[in-house]
Amino acid sequence: MLLDTASLYYRAFYGMPETVTAPDGTPVNAIRGLLDAIGRLVRDRRPDRLVACLDADWRPEFRVAAIPSYKEHRAEPDGSEQTPPGLAVQIPLITQVLEASGITLAEHAGYEADDVIATLAHRAVERGEGPVEVVTGDRDLFQLVDDAHQVSVLYTIRGLGKLDPVTEADITKKYDIPGRGYGDFAVLRGDPSDGLPGVPGVGEKSASALIRAFGSLEGIIEALEKGHGGFPGGARKKLEAARDYLAVAPGVVKTATDVPLPEVSGALPARPPDGEALAEIGAALGLGSSLTRFRAAVTGS
Repeated sequence: MLLDTASLYYRAFYGMPETVTAPDGTPVNAIRGLLDAIGRLVRDRRPDRLVACLDADWRPEFRVAAIPSYKEHRAEPDGSEQTPPGLAVQIPLITQVLEASGITLAEHAGYEADDVIATLAHRAVERGEGPVEVVTGDRDLFQLVDDAHQVSVLYTIRGLGKLDPVTEADITKKYDIPGRGYGDFAVLRGDPSDGLPGVPGVGEKSASALIRAFGSLEGIIEALEKGHGGFPGGARKKLEAARDYLAVAPGVVKTATDVPLPEVSGALPARPPDGEALAEIGAALGLGSSLTRFRAAVTGS
């Protein structure tokens, strides 16, 4: 089980009131909500291994160099990501609690959590270590869904307590594309929330039609180069005009599967590596029953 940790703590933050605080008044709604979510996942799904994946770089240089608008609208003047103050103070505390609990964390300089997740999923497939479940509220990770290799997404769109399993059939039903075509579809459609323009004039329906007609982005570009027909009305000119974008966008939209991560265990701890420190953190933050339930689920203690 691979956790898109930031996606989960953002949803936890907005799912619980900021009036949930530590004794000193520090908000802990995201921490408590995340612990409750992970505990429930472990109890319900019984993963053999679990890795909490993190953003070492929320806006990697290799993506910005290719498409400068990538997440630009979400950047503070100092280059950091815009984050609600009540959540920003909790993010380092979340890392402390997970580390003290013995949860495996994974990140790598210059990459986003999505890339770490994709790399670990790719490794698991290569080694025959599936099935793999990716827990996220980010549809970008639909590109990893692979029925043949048992890679699925548990989507948090309805909340952390109501996860929707996403398979290739679900992607086909929702977007009317082949289940393995989401990454190419996303390149064409773009995503304003990430500052990705897509092909101007090609919306979701046109992108779906193009993927169905040509099978992949590679197939579309080959058809353009060879002068083939079969393009929806007006699409050829729009695609021709967007050649520069199409040359660089896949490297931005698609997750990296070759992040140079060290070996990652993911084994659930039999006990917290430092139970005393965990208890002290829990008391200081007033985590109460959330930490108790989380610890019981993860360690059985």
